[in-house]
Amino acid sequence: MIARTLGAVAIAVCATGSAMDASTPALKPIDPVALQTMAEGAAKELLLPGAMVLLQTPQGNFALGYGTTELGVTNPPRADTHFRPASNTKTMTAAVIVQLVQEGKLGFDDLISKYVQGVPNGDKITIRQLLKMRSGLYNFTNAPELAESLDHDPDKVWTTKEVLALAFDRPTHFEPGAQFEYNNTNYYLLGLVAEKIEGQPLASIFQDRLFGPLGMKNTALPVNTSNAIPEPYAHGYLYGGTSYALVDAPYPDDLQAAAKAGTLKPNDDTWQNPSPYFAAGAVVSTADDLATWIRALVGGKVLNADYQRQWLDSPEPEDPSKPEGQKYGYGISAITFGPNKVYFHGGEMPGYNSFMGHDPANDVTLIIWTNLTLSPDGKATANTLMVKILDQIYTVSPLQKAK
Repeated sequence: MIARTLGAVAIAVCATGSAMDASTPALKPIDPVALQTMAEGAAKELLLPGAMVLLQTPQGNFALGYGTTELGVTNPPRADTHFRPASNTKTMTAAVIVQLVQEGKLGFDDLISKYVQGVPNGDKITIRQLLKMRSGLYNFTNAPELAESLDHDPDKVWTTKEVLALAFDRPTHFEPGAQFEYNNTNYYLLGLVAEKIEGQPLASIFQDRLFGPLGMKNTALPVNTSNAIPEPYAHGYLYGGTSYALVDAPYPDDLQAAAKAGTLKPNDDTWQNPSPYFAAGAVVSTADDLATWIRALVGGKVLNADYQRQWLDSPEPEDPSKPEGQKYGYGISAITFGPNKVYFHGGEMPGYNSFMGHDPANDVTLIIWTNLTLSPDGKATANTLMVKILDQIYTVSPLQKAK
Protein backbone atom coordinates (compact mmCIF):
# COMPACT_ATOMS: atom_id res chain seq x y z
CA MET A 1 0.00 0.00 0.00
CA ILE A 2 0.98 3.48 -0.67
CA ALA A 3 -0.88 5.34 2.04
CA ARG A 4 -1.98 3.18 4.93
CA THR A 5 -1.15 -0.09 6.63
CA LEU A 6 -3.66 -2.68 7.72
CA GLY A 7 -3.42 -1.26 11.21
CA ALA A 8 -6.85 0.32 11.11
CA VAL A 9 -8.29 -3.12 10.57
CA ALA A 10 -5.82 -5.64 11.91
CA ILE A 11 -4.81 -4.07 15.21
CA ALA A 12 -8.40 -3.41 16.11
CA VAL A 13 -9.39 -7.02 15.60
CA CYS A 14 -6.17 -8.83 16.49
CA ALA A 15 -6.62 -11.14 19.46
CA THR A 16 -4.03 -13.27 21.20
CA GLY A 17 -3.96 -15.70 24.02
CA SER A 18 -7.30 -17.38 23.36
CA ALA A 19 -7.57 -20.72 25.09
CA MET A 20 -7.62 -23.62 22.67
CA ASP A 21 -7.25 -27.36 23.07
CA ALA A 22 -4.17 -28.71 21.29
CA SER A 23 -6.32 -31.21 19.42
CA THR A 24 -8.58 -28.52 17.98
CA PRO A 25 -7.88 -27.97 14.27
CA ALA A 26 -6.76 -24.48 13.32
CA LEU A 27 -9.03 -24.36 10.28
CA LYS A 28 -12.75 -24.85 10.03
CA PRO A 29 -14.10 -27.13 7.31
CA ILE A 30 -14.27 -24.76 4.35
CA ASP A 31 -17.58 -24.61 2.51
CA PRO A 32 -16.89 -23.12 -0.95
CA VAL A 33 -20.51 -22.01 -1.40
CA ALA A 34 -20.65 -20.29 1.98
CA LEU A 35 -17.26 -18.69 1.33
CA GLN A 36 -18.37 -17.32 -2.01
CA THR A 37 -21.70 -16.12 -0.60
CA MET A 38 -19.95 -14.28 2.21
CA ALA A 39 -17.37 -12.71 -0.14
CA GLU A 40 -20.02 -11.59 -2.63
CA GLY A 41 -22.16 -10.12 0.13
CA ALA A 42 -19.23 -8.16 1.52
CA ALA A 43 -18.24 -6.98 -1.96
CA LYS A 44 -21.75 -5.67 -2.60
CA GLU A 45 -21.78 -3.84 0.74
CA LEU A 46 -18.49 -2.19 -0.19
CA LEU A 47 -19.87 -1.22 -3.64
CA LEU A 48 -16.94 -2.92 -5.36
CA PRO A 49 -16.85 -2.96 -9.16
CA GLY A 50 -14.73 -6.12 -8.93
CA ALA A 51 -12.66 -8.26 -6.60
CA MET A 52 -10.48 -11.36 -6.71
CA VAL A 53 -9.98 -13.74 -3.79
CA LEU A 54 -7.43 -16.55 -4.09
CA LEU A 55 -7.31 -18.85 -1.07
CA GLN A 56 -4.93 -21.82 -0.85
CA THR A 57 -5.32 -24.28 2.05
CA PRO A 58 -4.69 -27.97 2.78
CA GLN A 59 -8.41 -28.43 2.04
CA GLY A 60 -7.97 -27.15 -1.48
CA ASN A 61 -7.61 -23.97 -3.48
CA PHE A 62 -10.44 -21.51 -3.99
CA ALA A 63 -10.50 -18.76 -6.63
CA LEU A 64 -13.43 -16.37 -6.30
CA GLY A 65 -13.92 -13.64 -8.87
CA TYR A 66 -16.58 -11.02 -8.22
CA GLY A 67 -18.05 -8.35 -10.45
CA THR A 68 -16.08 -6.95 -13.35
CA THR A 69 -12.66 -5.61 -14.26
CA GLU A 70 -14.25 -2.59 -15.94
CA LEU A 71 -17.46 -0.73 -15.19
CA GLY A 72 -20.02 -1.13 -17.95
CA VAL A 73 -18.43 -4.35 -19.21
CA THR A 74 -19.10 -7.93 -18.16
CA ASN A 75 -15.62 -9.24 -17.53
CA PRO A 76 -15.16 -11.16 -14.25
CA PRO A 77 -11.75 -10.94 -12.54
CA ARG A 78 -9.52 -13.99 -12.78
CA ALA A 79 -6.45 -15.20 -10.92
CA ASP A 80 -4.32 -14.16 -13.93
CA THR A 81 -5.83 -10.66 -14.23
CA HIS A 82 -3.15 -7.98 -13.95
CA PHE A 83 -3.55 -5.17 -11.42
CA ARG A 84 -1.37 -2.80 -9.41
CA PRO A 85 -0.58 -4.32 -5.98
CA ALA A 86 0.97 -1.05 -4.79
CA SER A 87 2.89 -1.44 -1.53
CA ASN A 88 3.15 -5.20 -1.81
CA THR A 89 6.14 -4.07 -3.89
CA LYS A 90 7.87 -3.27 -0.60
CA THR A 91 8.20 -6.97 0.19
CA MET A 92 10.22 -7.35 -3.02
CA THR A 93 12.40 -4.33 -2.36
CA ALA A 94 13.12 -5.55 1.15
CA ALA A 95 13.93 -9.06 -0.09
CA VAL A 96 16.54 -7.65 -2.48
CA ILE A 97 18.06 -5.53 0.29
CA VAL A 98 18.31 -8.54 2.62
CA GLN A 99 19.86 -10.58 -0.20
CA LEU A 100 22.49 -7.86 -0.65
CA VAL A 101 23.26 -7.99 3.08
CA GLN A 102 23.41 -11.79 2.85
CA GLU A 103 25.96 -11.45 0.05
CA GLY A 104 28.12 -8.99 2.01
CA LYS A 105 27.44 -6.11 -0.39
CA LEU A 106 25.51 -4.07 2.19
CA GLY A 107 25.09 -3.89 5.97
CA PHE A 108 21.89 -3.42 7.95
CA ASP A 109 23.70 -0.76 10.00
CA ASP A 110 25.08 1.10 6.99
CA LEU A 111 23.99 4.74 6.90
CA ILE A 112 21.82 5.89 4.01
CA SER A 113 24.22 8.83 3.49
CA LYS A 114 26.71 6.28 2.15
CA TYR A 115 24.44 5.65 -0.84
CA VAL A 116 22.14 8.69 -1.28
CA GLN A 117 23.21 12.28 -0.74
CA GLY A 118 21.07 14.99 0.82
CA VAL A 119 18.86 12.80 3.02
CA PRO A 120 17.81 14.72 6.16
CA ASN A 121 19.49 12.96 9.13
CA GLY A 122 21.18 10.76 6.53
CA ASP A 123 24.24 10.39 8.74
CA LYS A 124 22.02 8.84 11.43
CA ILE A 125 19.49 6.74 9.48
CA THR A 126 20.45 3.11 8.93
CA ILE A 127 19.31 0.63 6.30
CA ARG A 128 17.63 -1.34 9.09
CA GLN A 129 15.61 1.71 10.15
CA LEU A 130 14.46 2.28 6.58
CA LEU A 131 13.40 -1.36 6.28
CA LYS A 132 11.45 -1.19 9.56
CA MET A 133 9.81 2.20 8.88
CA ARG A 134 11.67 3.96 11.67
CA SER A 135 13.59 6.71 9.87
CA GLY A 136 11.47 9.72 10.86
CA LEU A 137 11.58 11.10 7.31
CA TYR A 138 8.57 12.86 5.81
CA ASN A 139 6.38 10.53 3.75
CA PHE A 140 6.45 11.95 0.21
CA THR A 141 3.00 10.57 -0.70
CA ASN A 142 1.50 12.88 1.94
CA ALA A 143 2.67 15.92 -0.02
CA PRO A 144 -0.47 17.60 -1.41
CA GLU A 145 1.24 18.58 -4.65
CA LEU A 146 1.67 14.90 -5.56
CA ALA A 147 -2.06 14.18 -5.37
CA GLU A 148 -2.83 17.38 -7.24
CA SER A 149 -0.42 16.42 -10.01
CA LEU A 150 -1.81 12.88 -10.34
CA ASP A 151 -5.33 14.31 -10.66
CA HIS A 152 -4.53 17.05 -13.16
CA ASP A 153 -1.52 15.65 -15.02
CA PRO A 154 -1.76 11.85 -14.67
CA ASP A 155 0.77 11.25 -17.48
CA LYS A 156 3.57 13.13 -15.72
CA VAL A 157 6.74 11.08 -15.29
CA TRP A 158 8.24 11.92 -11.91
CA THR A 159 12.03 12.08 -11.62
CA THR A 160 13.95 10.86 -8.59
CA LYS A 161 14.96 14.43 -7.80
CA GLU A 162 11.33 15.58 -7.82
CA VAL A 163 10.11 12.74 -5.62
CA LEU A 164 12.86 13.13 -3.05
CA ALA A 165 12.28 16.88 -2.92
CA LEU A 166 8.71 16.20 -1.75
CA ALA A 167 10.19 14.53 1.33
CA PHE A 168 13.51 16.29 1.85
CA ASP A 169 12.09 19.82 1.66
CA ARG A 170 9.88 19.12 4.69
CA PRO A 171 10.82 18.64 8.36
CA THR A 172 11.50 15.16 9.69
CA HIS A 173 8.95 13.75 12.13
CA PHE A 174 11.22 12.26 14.80
CA GLU A 175 14.76 11.15 15.48
CA PRO A 176 15.83 8.00 13.61
CA GLY A 177 14.79 4.85 15.48
CA ALA A 178 12.51 6.66 17.95
CA GLN A 179 9.24 5.15 16.70
CA PHE A 180 7.39 3.45 13.86
CA GLU A 181 5.73 5.38 11.04
CA TYR A 182 4.67 3.79 7.78
CA ASN A 183 6.51 5.77 5.14
CA ASN A 184 6.98 5.37 1.39
CA THR A 185 10.11 7.55 1.37
CA ASN A 186 11.96 4.76 3.20
CA TYR A 187 11.38 2.25 0.43
CA TYR A 188 11.97 4.70 -2.41
CA LEU A 189 15.43 5.19 -0.90
CA LEU A 190 16.01 1.45 -0.52
CA GLY A 191 15.31 1.03 -4.23
CA LEU A 192 17.99 3.61 -4.99
CA VAL A 193 20.42 1.75 -2.70
CA ALA A 194 19.83 -1.51 -4.59
CA GLU A 195 20.36 0.21 -7.94
CA LYS A 196 23.61 1.86 -6.79
CA ILE A 197 25.07 -1.39 -5.45
CA GLU A 198 24.02 -3.54 -8.40
CA GLY A 199 24.59 -0.93 -11.11
CA GLN A 200 21.36 -1.71 -12.93
CA PRO A 201 17.69 -0.66 -12.86
CA LEU A 202 15.52 -2.03 -10.09
CA ALA A 203 13.26 -3.63 -12.70
CA SER A 204 16.17 -5.81 -13.86
CA ILE A 205 17.19 -6.58 -10.28
CA PHE A 206 13.67 -7.76 -9.47
CA GLN A 207 13.52 -9.86 -12.62
CA ASP A 208 16.94 -11.48 -12.17
CA ARG A 209 16.75 -12.09 -8.44
CA LEU A 210 13.06 -12.70 -7.79
CA PHE A 211 10.59 -12.97 -10.65
CA GLY A 212 12.66 -15.09 -13.02
CA PRO A 213 13.87 -17.69 -10.50
CA LEU A 214 10.37 -18.08 -9.05
CA GLY A 215 8.62 -18.31 -12.43
CA MET A 216 6.56 -15.15 -11.89
CA LYS A 217 5.96 -14.47 -15.57
CA ASN A 218 3.16 -11.95 -15.02
CA THR A 219 4.96 -9.66 -12.58
CA ALA A 220 7.19 -6.71 -13.47
CA LEU A 221 8.28 -3.27 -12.43
CA PRO A 222 7.32 -1.22 -15.52
CA VAL A 223 9.56 1.47 -16.95
CA ASN A 224 8.64 4.78 -15.37
CA THR A 225 7.44 6.26 -18.67
CA SER A 226 4.73 3.60 -19.06
CA ASN A 227 1.15 3.83 -17.80
CA ALA A 228 0.24 0.52 -19.42
CA ILE A 229 -0.89 -2.72 -17.76
CA PRO A 230 -0.64 -6.02 -19.68
CA GLU A 231 -3.78 -7.80 -20.80
CA PRO A 232 -5.89 -9.06 -19.16
CA TYR A 233 -6.07 -6.25 -16.60
CA ALA A 234 -8.45 -4.62 -14.18
CA HIS A 235 -9.33 -0.94 -14.32
CA GLY A 236 -8.87 0.82 -10.98
CA TYR A 237 -11.45 3.13 -9.41
CA LEU A 238 -11.62 5.68 -6.61
CA TYR A 239 -14.38 7.96 -5.35
CA GLY A 240 -13.15 11.53 -5.26
CA GLY A 241 -9.64 12.85 -5.82
CA THR A 242 -6.33 11.08 -5.43
CA SER A 243 -5.70 12.62 -2.01
CA TYR A 244 -8.21 10.23 -0.45
CA ALA A 245 -5.98 7.30 -1.43
CA LEU A 246 -2.62 8.88 -0.62
CA VAL A 247 -3.57 10.55 2.67
CA ASP A 248 -5.83 9.13 5.37
CA ALA A 249 -8.45 11.84 4.83
CA PRO A 250 -12.08 10.83 5.57
CA TYR A 251 -14.72 11.13 2.88
CA PRO A 252 -17.13 14.03 3.48
CA ASP A 253 -20.74 13.13 4.23
CA ASP A 254 -22.08 14.45 0.93
CA LEU A 255 -19.64 12.33 -1.09
CA GLN A 256 -20.54 9.23 0.91
CA ALA A 257 -24.25 9.85 0.40
CA ALA A 258 -23.91 10.45 -3.35
CA ALA A 259 -21.79 7.32 -3.83
CA LYS A 260 -24.20 5.14 -1.88
CA ALA A 261 -27.15 6.59 -3.80
CA GLY A 262 -25.45 5.86 -7.11
CA THR A 263 -25.49 9.51 -8.21
CA LEU A 264 -21.69 9.73 -7.96
CA LYS A 265 -19.58 7.34 -9.99
CA PRO A 266 -15.97 6.55 -9.06
CA ASN A 267 -13.12 7.99 -11.11
CA ASP A 268 -11.12 5.65 -13.34
CA ASP A 269 -7.53 6.10 -12.15
CA THR A 270 -6.09 3.17 -14.11
CA TRP A 271 -3.81 5.31 -16.23
CA GLN A 272 -2.15 7.45 -13.58
CA ASN A 273 1.59 7.15 -14.14
CA PRO A 274 3.03 5.11 -11.23
CA SER A 275 6.55 6.54 -11.51
CA PRO A 276 6.42 8.32 -8.11
CA TYR A 277 5.99 4.99 -6.31
CA PHE A 278 9.02 3.12 -7.72
CA ALA A 279 10.37 0.67 -5.11
CA ALA A 280 7.58 1.60 -2.70
CA GLY A 281 4.71 0.48 -4.91
CA ALA A 282 4.98 0.44 -8.72
CA VAL A 283 4.95 -3.30 -9.53
CA VAL A 284 2.23 -4.87 -11.71
CA SER A 285 1.21 -8.45 -10.90
CA THR A 286 -1.59 -11.03 -10.66
CA ALA A 287 -3.18 -12.97 -7.81
CA ASP A 288 -1.51 -16.18 -9.04
CA ASP A 289 1.95 -14.62 -9.03
CA LEU A 290 1.49 -12.95 -5.64
CA ALA A 291 0.52 -16.33 -4.16
CA THR A 292 3.73 -17.77 -5.58
CA TRP A 293 5.69 -14.83 -4.19
CA ILE A 294 4.39 -14.71 -0.62
CA ARG A 295 4.65 -18.51 -0.24
CA ALA A 296 8.24 -18.44 -1.48
CA LEU A 297 9.19 -15.45 0.65
CA VAL A 298 7.74 -16.78 3.90
CA GLY A 299 8.67 -20.36 3.05
CA GLY A 300 12.40 -19.75 2.74
CA LYS A 301 12.94 -19.88 -1.02
CA VAL A 302 14.30 -16.33 -1.35
CA LEU A 303 16.87 -16.11 1.47
CA ASN A 304 19.31 -18.57 2.98
CA ALA A 305 18.47 -20.21 6.32
CA ASP A 306 20.34 -17.68 8.47
CA TYR A 307 18.85 -14.61 6.85
CA GLN A 308 15.44 -16.24 6.57
CA ARG A 309 15.41 -16.55 10.36
CA GLN A 310 16.45 -12.91 10.71
CA TRP A 311 13.71 -11.92 8.27
CA LEU A 312 11.04 -13.95 10.13
CA ASP A 313 12.19 -12.46 13.45
CA SER A 314 12.38 -8.89 12.17
CA PRO A 315 8.78 -7.72 12.85
CA GLU A 316 8.47 -5.66 16.02
CA PRO A 317 5.41 -3.91 17.48
CA GLU A 318 4.29 -0.82 15.62
CA ASP A 319 2.84 0.45 18.90
CA PRO A 320 5.02 -0.33 21.96
CA SER A 321 1.94 -0.18 24.19
CA LYS A 322 0.50 -3.14 22.24
CA PRO A 323 3.33 -5.69 22.22
CA GLU A 324 1.04 -8.40 20.83
CA GLY A 325 -0.49 -6.13 18.20
CA GLN A 326 0.46 -5.69 14.56
CA LYS A 327 4.21 -5.81 13.90
CA TYR A 328 6.40 -4.60 11.04
CA GLY A 329 9.86 -5.82 10.07
CA TYR A 330 11.96 -6.14 6.95
CA GLY A 331 9.22 -5.25 4.48
CA ILE A 332 6.72 -7.58 6.15
CA SER A 333 3.92 -7.33 8.70
CA ALA A 334 2.79 -10.00 11.13
CA ILE A 335 -0.45 -10.52 13.03
CA THR A 336 -1.17 -13.13 15.67
CA PHE A 337 -4.61 -14.34 16.67
CA GLY A 338 -4.88 -17.23 19.07
CA PRO A 339 -2.24 -19.79 18.05
CA ASN A 340 -2.17 -18.50 14.46
CA LYS A 341 0.39 -16.19 12.89
CA VAL A 342 0.11 -14.65 9.44
CA TYR A 343 2.93 -12.84 7.64
CA PHE A 344 1.46 -10.32 5.23
CA HIS A 345 1.56 -7.01 3.46
CA GLY A 346 -1.08 -4.74 2.04
CA GLY A 347 -1.25 -2.43 -0.94
CA GLU A 348 -3.24 0.73 -1.57
CA MET A 349 -3.08 3.30 -4.33
CA PRO A 350 -5.56 5.26 -6.46
CA GLY A 351 -7.73 2.56 -8.05
CA TYR A 352 -6.64 -0.56 -6.19
CA ASN A 353 -6.53 -2.17 -2.76
CA SER A 354 -4.86 -5.50 -2.03
CA PHE A 355 -3.68 -7.96 0.60
CA MET A 356 -1.33 -10.93 0.47
CA GLY A 357 -0.56 -13.19 3.39
CA HIS A 358 0.80 -16.62 4.28
CA ASP A 359 0.42 -18.67 7.45
CA PRO A 360 3.27 -21.20 7.28
CA ALA A 361 2.14 -23.32 10.24
CA ASN A 362 -1.27 -24.03 8.69
CA ASP A 363 -0.19 -23.71 5.04
CA VAL A 364 -2.75 -21.01 4.28
CA THR A 365 -2.17 -18.40 1.58
CA LEU A 366 -4.63 -15.59 0.96
CA ILE A 367 -4.51 -13.06 -1.88
CA ILE A 368 -7.18 -10.40 -2.30
CA TRP A 369 -7.39 -7.49 -4.68
CA THR A 370 -10.18 -5.06 -5.41
CA ASN A 371 -10.48 -2.38 -8.06
CA LEU A 372 -11.95 0.21 -5.71
CA THR A 373 -9.47 1.71 -3.26
CA LEU A 374 -11.95 2.75 -0.59
CA SER A 375 -15.62 2.06 -0.01
CA PRO A 376 -17.86 5.15 0.20
CA ASP A 377 -17.63 5.02 4.00
CA GLY A 378 -13.83 5.04 3.77
CA LYS A 379 -13.03 1.37 4.43
CA ALA A 380 -9.92 -0.12 2.84
CA THR A 381 -11.72 -2.63 0.69
CA ALA A 382 -9.32 -5.59 0.46
CA ASN A 383 -8.48 -5.31 4.15
CA THR A 384 -12.15 -5.48 5.05
CA LEU A 385 -12.60 -8.61 2.94
CA MET A 386 -9.46 -10.13 4.46
CA VAL A 387 -10.78 -10.00 8.02
CA LYS A 388 -14.11 -11.53 6.98
CA ILE A 389 -12.39 -14.38 5.14
CA LEU A 390 -10.03 -15.16 8.03
CA ASP A 391 -13.07 -15.18 10.31
CA GLN A 392 -14.72 -17.66 7.93
CA ILE A 393 -11.85 -20.16 7.79
CA TYR A 394 -10.05 -20.10 11.17
CA THR A 395 -11.33 -21.82 14.31
CA VAL A 396 -9.99 -18.91 16.34
CA SER A 397 -11.09 -15.82 14.47
CA PRO A 398 -9.12 -12.54 14.33
CA LEU A 399 -12.45 -10.98 15.35
CA GLN A 400 -12.61 -13.03 18.55
CA LYS A 401 -11.67 -11.15 21.69
CA ALA A 402 -8.93 -12.57 23.81
CA LYS A 403 -10.14 -14.20 27.03
